[in-house]
Amino acid sequence: MKLAQLAGRPVVVRDDLALDIADASKGAIEPRLEVLADLSRHDELRTLAERAAEPDWKPFDPRDLGRVAKPYKAIGVALNYRAHAEESGIPVPDEPSVFAKFASSVVGPYDSVVVEPQYDKIDFEAELVVVMGRTGKNIAEADAWSYVAGVTAGQDISDRREQWRKPINQFTLPKSYDTFSPIGPYLVTVDEFADPDDIEVAGWVDELEVQRGRTSDLIFSVPALIAWLSKRVTFEPGDLIFTGTPAGCGVRRTPRLYLNDGKVLRTEVTGVGTMINPVVAG
Repeated sequence: MKLAQLAGRPVVVRDDLALDIADASKGAIEPRLEVLADLSRHDELRTLAERAAEPDWKPFDPRDLGRVAKPYKAIGVALNYRAHAEESGIPVPDEPSVFAKFASSVVGPYDSVVVEPQYDKIDFEAELVVVMGRTGKNIAEADAWSYVAGVTAGQDISDRREQWRKPINQFTLPKSYDTFSPIGPYLVTVDEFADPDDIEVAGWVDELEVQRGRTSDLIFSVPALIAWLSKRVTFEPGDLIFTGTPAGCGVRRTPRLYLNDGKVLRTEVTGVGTMINPVVAG
């Protein structure tokens, strides 16, 4: 099942048509974004889609799509692709290294990324983003996918100058400026993937392909991350996990490539879709 937020309302998507969930349920389901990430509602949404009359499915403009989740918390994972560890010259870690991304940084798949002129080292990181679908603590790795509402595409955008400002490196703030966490365009349920542990992620800056990898290259798989994290935090519906980025981010390129006004960031997750985020000056 493919879900989205269209013009501020939750919808089920089929090809290039959308079914308004609140209208299809005759008001039984409120038009709230939180509905999309609520696994307890997913069977009901599937039934609505199966029973909907053809005229209820409407064409839509993808530019009207918004973010697919409203997280209480968003967690990022650093250095989680083997190829990225190799290009960084850092040994493969034994345990995940994580950071927070403020919920206020989360925007939609076509929203602008705002880079103020004084920020001259703004980097990109194409990622698979996991959207949690039910409350869970101490989740077993074997059960982890059953707690996931779906996956989407995301960008973990970073101010590298602030990240590495002395005397202490920091991750959370430089990755949490307003607009620095676009996600979308769709929330796709796990059953839509032949192998949810092997999904392709790619990114472009303008017409230059800068990143391409598969989640089978993750050092810590999605189930392993959920199990490890849930020993420490309780997940809630809508929480996000930015699972890491493949090789090719701007700071590791020669010459280095950073985002500034006029560039366009494109992010694609196979089976999910493509985000297009223009970069604009603040």
